[in-house]
Amino acid sequence: MRMNGALRSAALFVSFLFGASAAGLHVGYRIPAGTILPVSLNSRLSSAKCKPDEIITARVMQDVPLPNGMVIRAGTRVIGHIVSVTSVSGESPASLSVRFDTLETHDKKLSVSTDLRAIASFMAVGRAQLPRGGAGGGADPGSPETAWTTVQIGGDVVYRGGGYVEAYRERVGKPVPGGVLSRLRSNPERGCSGAFDASETPRALWLFSADACGTYDLPNLEIRRSRTPNSPGAITLDSTKGQVNVRAGAGLLLTVNDAAAGA
Repeated sequence: MRMNGALRSAALFVSFLFGASAAGLHVGYRIPAGTILPVSLNSRLSSAKCKPDEIITARVMQDVPLPNGMVIRAGTRVIGHIVSVTSVSGESPASLSVRFDTLETHDKKLSVSTDLRAIASFMAVGRAQLPRGGAGGGADPGSPETAWTTVQIGGDVVYRGGGYVEAYRERVGKPVPGGVLSRLRSNPERGCSGAFDASETPRALWLFSADACGTYDLPNLEIRRSRTPNSPGAITLDSTKGQVNVRAGAGLLLTVNDAAAGA
């Protein structure tokens, strides 16, 4: 499959970023726009407690394949900071903006710009790691995890024993160590498009479905989709009632946007 010029150039940049062992990041290069970073939140996002400029961290949960065979390894640290916080005041709801803008491996850092495609509570993350039917159900006692059937956040079914991921009776991907590789699907009802380059390239989605978009198991929380030139890469979470409160352990699908740039 042919890549457009911008993506091909980005892929060449990335080939310098990660060796075969993904030993480190080299300053000054780009990750292709549209790359999905499936991460687990290390820090709590709270409009009642967080302050502007506070550091927020997350961790990549699955190896992320890149063009030319390069990989962002599971465990890579994603660093961000709180941009702004609006706490509840009277009948005015709360909001919180955060920017994830740095990938860190060992002693190297790379600047990126990201949007948020989907976010799920730590409880939803936990359920997606159990066999279908929950603990004690959906799997024979003593069966290995590689034989489990699990349900992704968003509803895709992972038949680990059969080696495929199914969405709406269509095979969209396959299970791999640490997660899944699936073809990204659009979800217009929730406000998400498909892949940036309209390709069928499988994306690292960890515990999320191919069309996962928006919030899961986080009542009263919304992702503000509008972007402004003055705040590139700023992710805003709005509460429709009460404070914004996302506990550590929540799962996020970050999307590298077309403003991604090395530092």
